Amino acid sequence: MKVLLVNGSPHIDGTTKFALKEVEKSLNEEGIETEIIDLGSNPINDCVACNYCKNNNECIFNDIVNEFNKKAKEADGFIFGSPVYFAHPTGRILSFLDRVFYSNKNIFKNKVGASIVVSRRSGTTASFDILNKYFTISNMYVISSSYWNNIYGSNKDDAKFDLEGRQTMYNLGKNMAYLLKAISFAKTNNLPLPTLSTNEHTNFISEKDKM
Repeated sequence: MKVLLVNGSPHIDGTTKFALKEVEKSLNEEGIETEIIDLGSNPINDCVACNYCKNNNECIFNDIVNEFNKKAKEADGFIFGSPVYFAHPTGRILSFLDRVFYSNKNIFKNKVGASIVVSRRSGTTASFDILNKYFTISNMYVISSSYWNNIYGSNKDDAKFDLEGRQTMYNLGKNMAYLLKAISFAKTNNLPLPTLSTNEHTNFISEKDKM
């Protein structure tokens, strides 16, 4: 079993990375393989709605999005981390996730996901909510913890003193490991995955309005 952890901060070794490593430590204790992927400071194109991916199963921009999706096909769980900018996640990770999920949404189906956010003071719950939207539209299992998945600190040295935040990261890893093992156990014992209906797409503009 493997979990991919994505650092959505431009700082490769900042507070977000510190928080991800706290979760990683907990996952590794449970025998879960992990890999941290840093988005870094290079620009990431936003989705341009060209729909190239619908016929090619990859994004037209051949960058870290396509690299990630190749790894995501083989992964069992995902954790996306971001610092808070003006009470929202970084534009970098939002552009990344928009393209990741739009180009290959089905590879996340019935897999496990969680998000974590870091800030100096506030805006964490709003950012946390935004990141979780990607999971809850993709038939994923969302992992919670003993508090909302956030940690505080202007830098990673400050974050070391947020003991409850670190505890939250640790418990998140334990909860994710448990569900990953439970899913693996279910597959081994021939418990089928849920049969889902996804054919209906409601358009709120009626035929009368089109006339």
